[in-house]
Amino acid sequence: MPMPSPPWQKLEEYTKVAIEAAQLGACMLQACAKRGFEVERKTPLNLVTDADRESERAVVAAIRRQCPDHQILAEEEGFYTTQRSPWKWIIDPLDGTTNFAHGFPAYAVSIGLEYEGHCVLGVVIDPTRDEVFVGITGKGATLNGLPIQVSHVTQLDQALLVTGFGYDLRETDDNNLAEFCQFSLCTQGVRRTGSAVLDLCYVACGRFDAFWELTLNPWDTAAGVVIVREAGGMVTNYQGAPFSIYEKKLVASNGRIHQECLKVLQRVRGQCGRL
Repeated sequence: MPMPSPPWQKLEEYTKVAIEAAQLGACMLQACAKRGFEVERKTPLNLVTDADRESERAVVAAIRRQCPDHQILAEEEGFYTTQRSPWKWIIDPLDGTTNFAHGFPAYAVSIGLEYEGHCVLGVVIDPTRDEVFVGITGKGATLNGLPIQVSHVTQLDQALLVTGFGYDLRETDDNNLAEFCQFSLCTQGVRRTGSAVLDLCYVACGRFDAFWELTLNPWDTAAGVVIVREAGGMVTNYQGAPFSIYEKKLVASNGRIHQECLKVLQRVRGQCGRL
């Protein structure tokens, strides 16, 4: 299904809204990091902090002031409105909560925007590095205002990959460990940052050559997939079909090693009986 053409004037306006909202969320995170915060456990491995909630409130309030009739979906509170609109904001107020809780500086605020069910805008702010990633459908991707593009690596054995693990790592056998081991043997290396949003942005700017993960949510990917695509990369599911942010399994790459990545995943998962 072809992507509907969004009103470009509105999209430019909403880009400014997204950047301003993400900046407010990022400031909230840094304030919480300095003054301290409370940590709760959703599950043994899934944390939530005061910072998640305060950032989300700041981001949502900023968007609602400018776009009161839009839908909003955020990680902590879910849908903020059920009214119908062709526009839907998808927010992760703190991607990398475990990192944040441990003082590890790899986390971000992520804001994606859908138009008629298609992701058309992505803004990601990493407050610890003062990096602002923006992707606008048809307009390219930038890092701090400068154009970015994916890497030129053409062979998997020369590629640096990144991945993540779900919060159910201890409870399920379908936990990405077999895939991690196989890619570790056939690439230059595999990293784990703990932030899917940053992983996607790093593929977009060439720091990583590919990213895969199997337990993602819409707020993990809505912004990042736009940034990767607009930087010249490719994003699919594990079968190589176009990726929907409402799927769990994603492969994002520079496009040049995409088919090799898919072959490894399909081989490993076939051997484990998980295809």
